[in-house]
Amino acid sequence: MERLRISSIEPNLLTDGIIDFVASHGVMCRHFHVPLQSGSDEVLRLMRRRYTAERYAERIRAVKERIPECGIGADVIVGFPGETDAQFRETCLFVAGLPVSYLHVFTYSERADTPAAASAAPVDPGVRAERSRILRGIGLRKKQEFYGGMVGKTVPVLLEADEQDGCRCGFTGNYVRVAVPSPGAPANVIADVSITGLDGEMCTGRVCEGTAS
Repeated sequence: MERLRISSIEPNLLTDGIIDFVASHGVMCRHFHVPLQSGSDEVLRLMRRRYTAERYAERIRAVKERIPECGIGADVIVGFPGETDAQFRETCLFVAGLPVSYLHVFTYSERADTPAAASAAPVDPGVRAERSRILRGIGLRKKQEFYGGMVGKTVPVLLEADEQDGCRCGFTGNYVRVAVPSPGAPANVIADVSITGLDGEMCTGRVCEGTAS
């Protein structure tokens, strides 16, 4: 059995045709990583993004309506020059209401010879760090909620070769990290795994006998 996964895709490029293709082909992983960067339209304009927050939300809703079990990741940048407290709160509320599965939170850092670095309204580094902490907390809750919804299900997991603390890890097709006891867990194969629990940012489970492929 093979798996194909689409890499990061901008929301303005995530068409209904792509969503339908992923939904209709078993070889495609039920997972999208769709960069957001900010939930504030004003900040998105400063970043010169080619979409609005509402357009982003509409695309995420379209994915979940077509593929309810789909895992969806989002990139968010905090502390972009000019980002106000109100705009950051707007991003937090926006993200909290999205059916995304996890966040990659990035703290803005200046790069020489870029328009953003020349901004007259930089965000204090301490404020950037605090905003990152807050948003990472939201992301962790999103991840644990999504992972928790996998408990009790039996799903194919691509088991990796590396072992740690008596366990072998792998990913489901919708990008959930799973750890299973190493004994009886073959490496570099897709096996059916019964998801039994949640341990921090990882699901735990056991391999079903006779299911490796």
